[in-house]
Amino acid sequence: MSQQQGDPRHLETLDRDLARYSNIELATSYVSRPMVGPGIALVFILIAGLSAMLFFGQTSNLMIVVIAACLGAYMALNIGANDVANNMGPAVGANALSMGGAIAIAVVFESAGALIAGGDVVSTIAKGIIEPQSMGTASVFIWAMMAALLSAALWVNLATWVGAPVSTTHSVVGGVMGAGIAAAGFSAVNWPTMAGIAASWVISPMLGGLIAAMFLWLIKSRIIYREDKIAAARTWVPILVGIMAGAFAAYLSLKGLKQLIKIDMSTALIIGAASGVLVWVAMIPVIRKQSEGLENRNKSLKMLFGIPLVVSAALLSFAHGANDVANAVAPLAAIVQASQSSSFTEAVSIPFWVMVIGAFGISFGLFLFGPKLIRMVGGQITKLNPMRAYCVALSAALTVIVASWLGLPVSSTHIAVGGVFGVGFFREWDAERRIRNQRLSMPDRAIFAPEERRRRKLVRRSHFMTILAAWVITVPAAAALSALIFVLINLAVG
Repeated sequence: MSQQQGDPRHLETLDRDLARYSNIELATSYVSRPMVGPGIALVFILIAGLSAMLFFGQTSNLMIVVIAACLGAYMALNIGANDVANNMGPAVGANALSMGGAIAIAVVFESAGALIAGGDVVSTIAKGIIEPQSMGTASVFIWAMMAALLSAALWVNLATWVGAPVSTTHSVVGGVMGAGIAAAGFSAVNWPTMAGIAASWVISPMLGGLIAAMFLWLIKSRIIYREDKIAAARTWVPILVGIMAGAFAAYLSLKGLKQLIKIDMSTALIIGAASGVLVWVAMIPVIRKQSEGLENRNKSLKMLFGIPLVVSAALLSFAHGANDVANAVAPLAAIVQASQSSSFTEAVSIPFWVMVIGAFGISFGLFLFGPKLIRMVGGQITKLNPMRAYCVALSAALTVIVASWLGLPVSSTHIAVGGVFGVGFFREWDAERRIRNQRLSMPDRAIFAPEERRRRKLVRRSHFMTILAAWVITVPAAAALSALIFVLINLAVG
């Protein structure tokens, strides 16, 4: 036996067998890795259902509430996977944040926003799209909200899978509208509200793109194209950071903190102006110190925008958590209230455990599935650096303020992605302008042929068309899916 163990041929056979086992382990690990995320997500959904069971163990509509809690958790996971990329993508694409750092910041600030200041738009989503009185009975209203929640979650899940950042707000709105039409006809829908939402498909991305392009032009003309870039940066970067601080102070006053204190537009603008001036004054010595010893080149400028960009991503995440958590918990809160009291025409109150499901669901969804769309928004539409990403973040805050002032409903997803496209298309226009100027000033210099310039486009047209198509069909697709689900539920329970 000992002789056989010492036989080199036996050892070679053993090595080959061990190598096979090692390959099997690697293959098993590779196959099972894609299942880890869905597995953890399923556990979270089940925990949400068990939590509802603990809170409503004695009620007659227990199973309805449990199923609704599971659907709300599923929707929250999808919001985290799709929507949060719009806040974190630019910072990651500009290398101001690592993927891990972006996820950690987003998890903390999304959860804080949802739990501290979330829930103000729940009644709008649950009751503003359809007339509850047209539903007739509480059970019909419950089935309609259930269908809306499931259809919106399925649509956002599909969009995430194909790599399209869509508006989760529009998905829920479409779901509620489709279920309302299936339950009570077209008269049940609040069509003026829907017309405003349809208008925001165009207004949100165009406004976001225009503001982002405008600030990129300001940075290029006042800093990047100057002979002494560092001296120009010492003057303009504190002003730009002050503008950002003022915009975010007003933005958070209007959108993020309205659950804690009611603030009107004029008060929010005063708060924003005061915050902007204070930050501008405070940043002058900071930027002067940071810029000491920097070389007079574009790469040096990126350092000065890094920290403001990280702070802006965190603030956007807080405001997003405060606002978009309603997309997951609004139908769920309406279902819980209708199940408890059979009242579905009153204002919706939000139990704390429902907000917790929304907040943690967004965080889990981001952690498990968010990196795919973060990479797409941050680096696959157009190349971002800290200056360009700063313009996108600033445009998101300013566009919401302008839209609120005009009374227009807007989508944070459309604004942020529109800002990325705006930056990319401005870079294309600016590059073409400089080529034309070179041709006029130096006619003998070789210029790229039109075919070569087309290949050098700075915005990927395939992503542009995919995202545009997804935006256009979000509401009708979610509505059609919701109507179908409502009909199927009625057949199953009827």
